[in-house]
Amino acid sequence: MKYKIIFFITFLIQSLYAQQVEFKAEVSKNQLGANERLRIEFSMNKDGDNFTPPNFHGFTIVMGPSQSVSRSWINGVSSFSKTYIYILQPTAKGKFTIGQASIEIDGRTYKTNPIAITVTEAVKTPSIDRNTNDIARENLFLLAEVSKPNPYLNEAVSVVYRLYVGGEISLSNLRLLDVPKYPNFWSQDIRLQNYEVENCSYQGRSYRCIVVKRIVLYPQKTGAITLEPLSVEAIINAPTGQRDFFGRPFYEEISRKVSSGSRVLNIKPLPEEGKPENFSGAVGNFSFSVNATKQTLKANESTQLKIEVSGNGNFKLFDLPKPTFPSSLEVYAPEQKEDINTSLNGMKGRLEQTYTIVPEYKGKYPISGLSFSYFNPNTQKYETVKTEDIWIDVTEGPTAENQPNDTANSNNIPLKPEGLQTNADLQPMHQPVFFGSTAYYLWLFLPLLLIPIVLIWWHIKMQRAGDIEGNKVRVANRLAKKYLGEAKRKLGDKGTFYEALERALHNYLKAKLKIETAEMSKDKITELLLSRKATEATVAQFMALLANCEMARYSQHHTDASMEKDFSEAVQVISALDKQVKNK
Repeated sequence: MKYKIIFFITFLIQSLYAQQVEFKAEVSKNQLGANERLRIEFSMNKDGDNFTPPNFHGFTIVMGPSQSVSRSWINGVSSFSKTYIYILQPTAKGKFTIGQASIEIDGRTYKTNPIAITVTEAVKTPSIDRNTNDIARENLFLLAEVSKPNPYLNEAVSVVYRLYVGGEISLSNLRLLDVPKYPNFWSQDIRLQNYEVENCSYQGRSYRCIVVKRIVLYPQKTGAITLEPLSVEAIINAPTGQRDFFGRPFYEEISRKVSSGSRVLNIKPLPEEGKPENFSGAVGNFSFSVNATKQTLKANESTQLKIEVSGNGNFKLFDLPKPTFPSSLEVYAPEQKEDINTSLNGMKGRLEQTYTIVPEYKGKYPISGLSFSYFNPNTQKYETVKTEDIWIDVTEGPTAENQPNDTANSNNIPLKPEGLQTNADLQPMHQPVFFGSTAYYLWLFLPLLLIPIVLIWWHIKMQRAGDIEGNKVRVANRLAKKYLGEAKRKLGDKGTFYEALERALHNYLKAKLKIETAEMSKDKITELLLSRKATEATVAQFMALLANCEMARYSQHHTDASMEKDFSEAVQVISALDKQVKNK
């Protein structure tokens, strides 16, 4: 009796299972080329009526529907299968969805699930079945992941290029093909020691990810800017769908080129509202300080005035404020030190300028406080840091004006010593009369003549001090000469040389065209130089040299000879532009 109950329960379970209705749709591949065909099958395990296919939007029916029916008995259990088959041809590239098919079975309506299909460019070897190329397309792709799609001008943006590898394939080798240029950005490449594999997910599916390139960009132009795609060649092993005697899958080694595609960044301009007059283009989050190593010293002793900016931001794209020193202090050209590291978050560190000061005379000398302004993208506001005045107290040393020491008759020596013989025949000397003489009137009216000269000099000085643009031009000229000289001294050190040469070219443009670094772009520089009567050949040479400086910092192929050639070309093109460009 016990065994009969068990047999009855087993038979009942098998009968219920056999009666469970299944109606599903399957495709030969989910991604195909525009010149390939797609096979879709609608299958059911029980016969039905009123089969209704979906609307094959984006496809043309090449064949079908064809039917396939099979029946079988296994261990006393019957099975049934009926299939409707269609062969489809895509009509366009893009992403499409094959909708639901329906059928009536035992008075109930059953529907299939929708299926997403991607149609790509035409392939070299079209196939209706899923092959190794299909597997590679579905399991291998490259993405450019941008940290901020809508940054401000001069705000750091990181781009990470990741290669996604699906579970069905393995990567054997990788080679960069087309590396993008970034003409409208100041860029810093973050070099990779080697490729590292990490687990990641994309659209709910697990992948193995490989970072192939990392770069930090500082946009130098507003508006929509398109990033060029990065392309790599990957050597992969993909399963063929066949197996050996022991059931192990066969793999085929294939080469596949994948591209990251273009990305568009929308660069926002810095707001004009609240923009300080002394703003020099600093964007980030900074702290600012001015300190003197000694404030009490003797004449001809030295002290150092240190101006330091630290924090996060575009350190290489702005200038530090310049202090004003009393004329009685001898001041040497500043020495600049940088301790800056670049990561995916941008540049971080500190920038320091040190002025060596040697006082000549005794006294107290003020050095006016400085102010440093920057735009903070986090608060979306301009911030200004001001420092206090610094007094240099020289306690010992000569005074600025020597005091006369009248020592005449200091020892009560008689003007006429005893024993001195006088001549009674001597005639009195006629002393020249000063009052009423030409010299008298000259000294009388000289102050009156000096008053208009002093007023004119003062007016010119104040006008020059108020000429902000002119001062910027003069500072930029000095910086251009300074960095050009620094570049010459750094010949042989590729990174420092090309950075100094690039700064010299930028400061020359600021001086000649009266524009800020943040306003510089390839199109605007070309337009302004041509409008100032520069020849197209000279402008092209200048722009090529500027682009070469940016590329050369990361290139492995620049030698000492090429650096000397670039320096000579920089001197030549600046000289040519000086003769051609007309100042407004």
